[in-house]
Order: sequence, then structure tokens, then C-alpha cells
Amino acid sequence: MNKPNPNIPTKVKDHLVTGETFELIYDLEREMLITSPKPAPENLSKYYESEDYISHTDNNKGIVSYLYQTVKKRAIEKKAALINSLNNGAGTLLDIGAGTGDFLKQAKEANWKVSGVEPNEGAKKLAQEKGINLQETINDFNGKTFDVITMWHVLEHVPNLEETILTIEKLLKPNGTLIIAVPNYKSFDANHYKEHWAAYDVPRHLWHFSQTSMRKIFSENLQLVKTKPMIFDSFYVSLLSEKNKTGKQNLIKAFFVGLRSNISAYNTKEHSSLIYCFKKVK
Repeated sequence: MNKPNPNIPTKVKDHLVTGETFELIYDLEREMLITSPKPAPENLSKYYESEDYISHTDNNKGIVSYLYQTVKKRAIEKKAALINSLNNGAGTLLDIGAGTGDFLKQAKEANWKVSGVEPNEGAKKLAQEKGINLQETINDFNGKTFDVITMWHVLEHVPNLEETILTIEKLLKPNGTLIIAVPNYKSFDANHYKEHWAAYDVPRHLWHFSQTSMRKIFSENLQLVKTKPMIFDSFYVSLLSEKNKTGKQNLIKAFFVGLRSNISAYNTKEHSSLIYCFKKVK
């Protein structure tokens, strides 16, 4: 279908691993983009096999990795404060796509009873070394419920979106909190970089969400109670986007694009990434 914004590309390249080109199909009803073709589940893992895929490592060598790990540490502190405020203190927590376990480690130290999911074996091993044992899929928690479920830049990766959402809603306790962070393809930096925007990240990112789509994909059992910006994401994504576009990191240019994105979002509320906080009302 035709996209309402000419800055939204129709084709995007996998800049990280294969160099393949994928289409972005516009879903008019839900105002979201869908990566096509979607790789078969048994082939998805190969698209993550890169030393540059930082979220599966604790690597801090090089400027990009160093900045990522530095911002990550501060972000984890803010995430821990958020779950405490929305739950009125510690409870049971499930983190889906837990990576190397740093967020769960912080929550555990704050007296949360933590559980997590991470399919990547290397990341799971690093988490285990921190005392965090992770399961491979959310189906390993069938029959259990949690006060808080978090997905920090994970929902865009899941192969079966509708099935995953149904499972998450079942795993959430009544009055429980669901917190989801995803990139926003309507942001200034997305419009600026177009097909080079790093947060398209095809085909690892299978779905590309707007604020409208994040309201529409969940059932009436989940009520959106708060939306929060991820201020640092515009700078980091712009840095990666510069490399996609020019082959160079261009720190200064990326900083100013990220800054312009945040300034623009002051009025539009279309930040580079957003955190959506839902409450289960039924």
C-alpha cells in the first residue's frame, strides 16, 4: 500500500550481516511497517551472527561499543526506577529478550523476583555468569503470571507478533504492568536518514511501529497509561545511521542530527524510540 510519508523507504538493506535488500510493506489499518520477506524461523539466527551486534555481548571496545555500554548502564538505572514506580515497589518480573542479563541483575539487587527469556546462547552464558538464568522462550513460563513484564527493544524482533502478544497478556497478572520500548519510524532521525536509518535494522526488525500501531495491536485488556521518550536513542541511532549512509561514524554530525530529533520531538512527541507502559485492566 502507498505510504503517507515520502520519507518512508520502500526498500532497506541489511547493513549488518548479509547486504540483502528487504521491502517495507505499509499496513494502513495499524499504521505500521512490515519487513518482507520475513526470514524462515530456522534462518533468523544467521542475521544475528556479527560481532557488531552489541546487545548480545558486553564488548566496550571501540567508540560505538563504548558509548552503547555507557548509555546502557544509565538506562538500566532508569528502567529499574520505572518498574518500581509503576508497581509500587518490588514484585515478580519477566524480562523478554534479556540479552546479557544486566537489567535483571539490577532488578534482582533491588529485591525483585526475576525471570527472563533470551534465545541467544552467547548472551545467555554471559547472563549466567552474573547469576541470572534465562529460559529460551516465553512458552517456558506457561501457567505463571508476573507483576511486570518488560520488552526493551524486543517486540520488533518477534517472528509471530499476534501469538506473542496473546501469550504476554496471559502471563501478566490482573493490574500488572507491561513495558515495551520500540523504535519510532515517524521520528525526525528516521525521516532524515530514510533507508539508511539504523533502527529499520532489517530483517532483525520484522515490525516497525508508530504510536498508533502500539495502541492498536493489543487487546482492550491492556490500557496505555504512560508513554516515555528514550532521549539517548536518537544520538546512538544517528551514529549507526551515519555509518550506514557514508561508511564513516561522523560523531559530530550524528550528534547534531540526534539533537535535532529530540528538539523536533519536543513538539511532535515523535522521539526516536518510545517506552509504552500498559496496565492490565481485565
